[in-house]
Amino acid sequence: MKIATIIGASGVIGAACARALAQKGYALALQYNSHAERAQALLKELSPLTPIVICPADITKDKDVSELFRTIEERLGPVQLLVNCAGVALPQKLLSDVSEWEMDRAYNVNVKGTMLITKAVIPQMLKKEGGAIVHISSLWGLTGASCEAVYSASKGAVNTFVKAMAKELAPAHIRVNAVAPGLVPSPMNAALSPQDLDAFREDTPLGQLVTPDQVAQAVCYLAEAEMVTGQILSVDGGIVI
Repeated sequence: MKIATIIGASGVIGAACARALAQKGYALALQYNSHAERAQALLKELSPLTPIVICPADITKDKDVSELFRTIEERLGPVQLLVNCAGVALPQKLLSDVSEWEMDRAYNVNVKGTMLITKAVIPQMLKKEGGAIVHISSLWGLTGASCEAVYSASKGAVNTFVKAMAKELAPAHIRVNAVAPGLVPSPMNAALSPQDLDAFREDTPLGQLVTPDQVAQAVCYLAEAEMVTGQILSVDGGIVI
């Protein structure tokens, strides 16, 4: 049985990925930083389907990340699939109004956290002579967005990190990819009004917002696509073409 770790499993995309991978027979390690009650609910829901553990950790701290993967290996075994759904967004505002604290927060979670968890999982994948890593990015990491410069920059960094690591890890048969969703209704986007959501839907060529399950489908594809690496897969209804 393959073992998958989902970072940010208490979020809507992380939970959708957990459900999809459980159906495919993966054993699951679910990381969360806050919202322990959501992780517990997911554990109760999915434990009849597959071996599953939940693990709290702050992915911006190297010590926490090292302990996280040590615990996962002890309880389940070496990780063969890493799905990183952790991320933070800032309120929409001009760059001139963004504080240094907000900049640091976006960088630490979206970029530094991505690097730390990738670094930590590599030794376990080497033990299995291969693996797959899928990070959740954003369409704004591809195109940039007005009043979301810091978030866009952080996700752009994730995209180039994916390509760099795909080249670095290919000789070890470890594939690295990302999914770049369009707007997914979620607590991260709770500040958007119904009118904002309708406007975004109208600007999407396929005329729909992206669902967490649709992102999870793309993650499952990249998890098992043996000749796909270094790719940023847009799941956005055609906004980025």
